[in-house]
Amino acid sequence: MASGVEQDKSLQSICYKRGSLQLLDQRKLPLETIYLEIRHTKDGWTAIRDMVVRGAPAIAIAAALSLAVEASNLGAFNGTSDDAASFLSNKLEYLISSRPTAVNLSDAATKLKDIIQKAASNASEAQTVFQAYIKAAEVMLEDDVASNKAIGSYGARFLQKQHNDSEKLSILTHCNTGSLATAGYGTALGVIRALHADGVLGRAFCTETRPFNQGSRLTAFELVHDNIPATLIADSAAAALMKTGKVNAVIVGADRVAANGDTANKIGTYSLALCAVHHGIPFYVAAPLTSIDLSLSSGQEIVIEERSAKELLNARGGLGEQVAASGISVWNPAFDITPANIISGIITEKVVITKDGSDSFDIKSFILKVLSKE
Repeated sequence: MASGVEQDKSLQSICYKRGSLQLLDQRKLPLETIYLEIRHTKDGWTAIRDMVVRGAPAIAIAAALSLAVEASNLGAFNGTSDDAASFLSNKLEYLISSRPTAVNLSDAATKLKDIIQKAASNASEAQTVFQAYIKAAEVMLEDDVASNKAIGSYGARFLQKQHNDSEKLSILTHCNTGSLATAGYGTALGVIRALHADGVLGRAFCTETRPFNQGSRLTAFELVHDNIPATLIADSAAAALMKTGKVNAVIVGADRVAANGDTANKIGTYSLALCAVHHGIPFYVAAPLTSIDLSLSSGQEIVIEERSAKELLNARGGLGEQVAASGISVWNPAFDITPANIISGIITEKVVITKDGSDSFDIKSFILKVLSKE
């Protein structure tokens, strides 16, 4: 089964066919295009933890597929269907520990566990359970591309309605939320792609996104590849750019969205949101519904992952020579929380969630409304 992602291989972060998984090593971009073979869950865990693959949707899919590959190549399994279910569930729990902030990973694991348990209760053979899991992981890969394209479409239409001027829209984005962060197309970058396809994008501005430089290494790479008019800026230049009046909206992705709309995203997102509010620029989050965690009432409950000090002490996100003074202490959170009161809307694959005269979002009501129509 092929991945179903129709795009140039250089922009395909996940290359999968049954029994085989390769992940584009995004640490090497934009200078080298190297794919790493993922043979089992240990390889998948390491690839996610070490940022070979990143972006909440891509992390979830890479994790699911790493286990699918292991299950495909497992050979003889001495156990019952319940033993197979236990084996798969334990592996999923292990994979969740690789990047705990991204809710897509735990959400995918929960859904896959339900499928595993259902298969185990209806089958006597372990192999039936393994096959059910493999098929479900493959469907997850296909669904992500469709979801991203829907986010792009909803977001582009919504922004055009909000902006009635004859001039084209210019969008500022942060981190990488494109084909390299998902199975294909992207979330926030998907909206930018859709605006460009509609002929209404003036320019995309992307931040460098220190300390790992996902913006300069990855987003800029995608924008150049797609011939989208784009400009790279230093993280610290965002406020000055907004002051010039050249930014019509800011659109970012999300690793987790709480029930009230508080959002965890790449460090630096909160700063952009504050700058946007100050300059009267709408600030949007683009994310699939799987990034929404209704079990958390607010962003205060979101666990923020802290990364290695080397990412700040050394060049190229910790991969190059030392650039900071030896002995300096480091605080390196991977994410920050943007409060709902400064977010203008949340663009999903089903609807653009907006506020109704309050500082927070009633996300649960929006989701129930969407589900009632399906």
